[in-house]
Formats: sequence, C-alpha cells, structure tokens
Amino acid sequence: MKQFFTFLVAILISTIVLAQSPDLMSYQAVIRNSSNALVSNTQVAMQISILQGSLSGVPVYVETQTPYTNENGLVSIQIGSGTQVSGNFSAINWASGPYFIKTETDPNGSNGGIQYTITGTSQLMSVPYALYAKAAGSTASTPAHYVGELYGGGVVAWVDNTGLHGLIVSMLDLSTAQSWSNVTGTALNTTNDWSGTTNTTAITGQSGHTTSAAKLCADYTNANYGTGTFSDWYLPSVAELNQIWNNFYEVQKALTNDGNTATTPLVRTYYWSSTEYYTYEAWFYSFFYGYSYTYGKYYTLYVRAVRAF
Repeated sequence: MKQFFTFLVAILISTIVLAQSPDLMSYQAVIRNSSNALVSNTQVAMQISILQGSLSGVPVYVETQTPYTNENGLVSIQIGSGTQVSGNFSAINWASGPYFIKTETDPNGSNGGIQYTITGTSQLMSVPYALYAKAAGSTASTPAHYVGELYGGGVVAWVDNTGLHGLIVSMLDLSTAQSWSNVTGTALNTTNDWSGTTNTTAITGQSGHTTSAAKLCADYTNANYGTGTFSDWYLPSVAELNQIWNNFYEVQKALTNDGNTATTPLVRTYYWSSTEYYTYEAWFYSFFYGYSYTYGKYYTLYVRAVRAF
C-alpha cells in the first residue's frame, strides 16, 4: 500500500450493515471532536464519498447529509438518501471494486458555514448482496474466486458472498521477529478490529514512526510470486487474521503445494495484527490454537501481509 491520506482519529468507523433496500446502505459512525470528546445530541454536517480502487481512489458518488448524533455521539445515516453532489448511487457497478467509504464531518454542522475537519476512510469489505445482485444479475450465483486459490500475488484466504471480492494472504512471512512499531508509548486512538488498511495507514503515518510490522507490509511487493505484481499489501487486522485461521486448511494446503520453493507456509506461532489494544499494547493472533490476545508493542513477532480484491 503506497497511498497515504490525512488520518484524524476524531472519528471511529463502527459498522456497515446490509442494505435496507436495493438503493440504500446503512452506515453508523461515532463522532468525536479534536479533544477526543463525544459530540452528543448535536446536528453535524457530513459529506460521504464512495471511492473506487483505493483509499485515494476516484469518487464515483458523493452526497451530503446533516444528521443528529445521539447521547453517545452515534450518528446513523443511509447512504443514497442524502443530497447528491456527484454520481448516481443506484448506478454504481459493485462488481468493479474494491470500494471505500470516505466521510468528512463538520461537528458544528448547524452553524451555516460548513468546514469539514474530521476525515475517515475505510474499505467496504463486503458489498451488500442486494446491491451487487442488481448490478450483476444472474452472475452473482457463480463465484469467480475461491478460498485456497493462487491469485493476486498470494492465496485467497476469504471471499464474500459474490465470490468477486475477498482477502489474499502473502506467499511468505515478511519477518519472524518484528516489533509492532518503534512508537511504543503513544496511542493511535483506533481500535479497528476489521479494517487492516485503515490501521496500517494510521500506524505508518504516526508521528515519529520509522519501523513497524505495518511498514513491512506497506512496502512489500510480491515480485516472483504468482501472476502480476501488487504493492497494496497491508498488515491484517485481528479479524482478518481470524478469517485466515478459519480457512487454515485450504490456505496452508495451497502454500505447501504451490511449487515455489521460496514460499513459506503459515507457522504455528504468534502473528502481529494491525489492531491496537491501547497505548502500550496491540493484538496478536495465535496460530497455535486460534485465538487473539495482546502484547506490548515492543515485542517481536511474525508478520504476514494481506491485500484485498
């Protein structure tokens, strides 16, 4: 992953759920101000963009909304129902992803002069089925990719219900002894357990950062492994590592039998995730027994990269 963007930790992306209708997508976020305090019971202004291809990709749809937060700072909106700025939400070809949701927020949305001061971008990992089926028609029932497939510079470790989007694990370990980050005493204030792309950008963009497990993944290119060379790798979140564990048999079989002598199968050991626990610790995933726990950021563990398609 070579792209970078301004990441302000005043917003926490919470969840994206299945579409309520073929042309709407529910979305929730917790709004915090620059002091990390909840913005409660307040009207905010938001600009929502659907980006295609990458974190800094081309916006295929942009809209604005002015919702109210609740007492917990939670705002709930339906993307596709706002004031259209550009593009057509119902015309998005979800089969041509990956897609990313970018939110820009003004916590003082009722003041008349809109100034977006909070920005967050996260990948839409699973396209709502109703939206994809509308665009793809009958092809949605025929998966294009499968777990254990050698594809995209690595091995497919998870696919969504369309078979067109999923997660690829690298063909080798990038390190057997790498600390989570050289920055061990400063919190990122992000506990994103599913979006490794968001976490990797936050880690590598942290003030004082020079080395990290995330940087190894962001700098990785898969030359000589599979068809095509890719540079959009990142350190998986704890949930993404759990998906790899859930499909351990298929992934390990593919890594063991791919015919490339330089390939390294997954090791029964601890792998760093990109998910921070708190200021001094981050989550790792155990490939001994399939569980996650936390270690100090200065500990050195194994590193494996993933990329999304």
